Amino acid sequence: MSSENVQTKWGQFISLIIVFFFWGFVGSANDILIPVFKKVFTLSQVQSQLVAWAFYAAYFVGSIIFFIVSLKVDVLQKFGYKKTLSAGLVLSAVGSFLFVPAATMESFPFFLTALFTVGLGFSIQQIVANPLAIKMGSPVTGAHRLTLAGGINSFGTTIGAILLGIALFGMGDDKKTSLSLEDIKLPFIILGLAFIIVAVFMNFSKIEDPEKEEVVVKVAHEKFNIFDYPQLYLGMLGIFIYVGTEVTIISNLPALLHTAEFGNVLEDAIAPFIALYWGSLMIGRWNGGVNVFNTSTLVNTALKFIVPALAFGVIIGANIFAAHDVSGFYIYPIWILIFIAVSFIGGKDAGKTLMLFGISGLLMMLAGLVCPDTEIAKFFFISGGLFLSIMWPSIFDLAIAGLGKNTGKASSFLIMMILGGGVIPLVQGSICDFDITSPEGIFGITWTHFSYIVPLLGFAYLGFYGYYCPKILKRQGITHITSEGGGH
Repeated sequence: MSSENVQTKWGQFISLIIVFFFWGFVGSANDILIPVFKKVFTLSQVQSQLVAWAFYAAYFVGSIIFFIVSLKVDVLQKFGYKKTLSAGLVLSAVGSFLFVPAATMESFPFFLTALFTVGLGFSIQQIVANPLAIKMGSPVTGAHRLTLAGGINSFGTTIGAILLGIALFGMGDDKKTSLSLEDIKLPFIILGLAFIIVAVFMNFSKIEDPEKEEVVVKVAHEKFNIFDYPQLYLGMLGIFIYVGTEVTIISNLPALLHTAEFGNVLEDAIAPFIALYWGSLMIGRWNGGVNVFNTSTLVNTALKFIVPALAFGVIIGANIFAAHDVSGFYIYPIWILIFIAVSFIGGKDAGKTLMLFGISGLLMMLAGLVCPDTEIAKFFFISGGLFLSIMWPSIFDLAIAGLGKNTGKASSFLIMMILGGGVIPLVQGSICDFDITSPEGIFGITWTHFSYIVPLLGFAYLGFYGYYCPKILKRQGITHITSEGGGH
């Protein structure tokens, strides 16, 4: 039987995507912790962004460690995918349990250590789960499975903030407006236990290791050099900026909403906005996933409207369940319709899609900066999630185009650039802190409001890369790169 005819192992795949859900769940939970830690520990905005730094720096460090170890021994071949994945889950469980002594000691550095440990576990899981998902069936449908897994990841980010918000602040008439560090213990004990349960489940599941591939060693030519491939090093910067832009918009949003300019929104009322932002990425990725199905033009067009509507319904439904007032969110479909229109124009062309979504995101950030009505301005910023949602596969596909046997090495360098999620929020946070010394602001707005110039510049580069990279590839004889919907 040819590899193209291999059926997807759905039972095993469904077990695997639980891990993708966890990545999203914990990633959005960080955005609840940032304003809480800022208030409890009396942190500046840039100090509060160390939460994102600790989590995403762990991805970089974990990838480096795994890469160095792999030079000596093939970890996945020696220990197997299941055991390695389970080890990553156990490491994340250890990080979750570390929140208990961190809360007891009331130590912010200890909390950062706990988050870093969770992130280290995630880096191992990421290295294992992505290729495993691709190999659970025909290589032809590998990208489709990653798209579906990305949709589950986005679902985790959407409900993660809401569920943690309920766990920390309660809901309805029993809702608290403030909390102590003691309140953080129980949710993370439960999370740690969940990691352990999933690790045990994975270890005893029927997930099979992919067949070992025999490597045929060919005569080596010149050593691999990143700078021989402009699409790659510009793409590495693209991944760095993409992840950083995705994280910084939401990591600094609680600080923006807490300003008098944006209504003095308190910590207990932040969760719905976090859910809407991450839900925007879910809307975009579910919409992008429509492209992987072989349907008629009419059905595809209909699904492009139906699927985002269903995803938006999930966001609203989850918030209503949590007793949040989301009446102000009903204007948001305007931005969703703009996103759908741009996605039709971009189609499956990776460069064109990236360029158009980069320009669109830039315009949304600009509108958020200049719009005099802050009730509307905040939705321009939140809509950044829509236009970032399907950028990951476009950047990735463009960056590795034409690399042939060096594709694996290039991919590892691209994954390391997730570090941007820890660095760029620090840059924006440092701009926010100018409000402390210069409360008069700049251009008639607060420095925290002005700090959204950072994601604006991020979108500008991503749009440039989408425009320029196809020209680089054309000179190399590569004329068309398509991208399936999905996302990191």
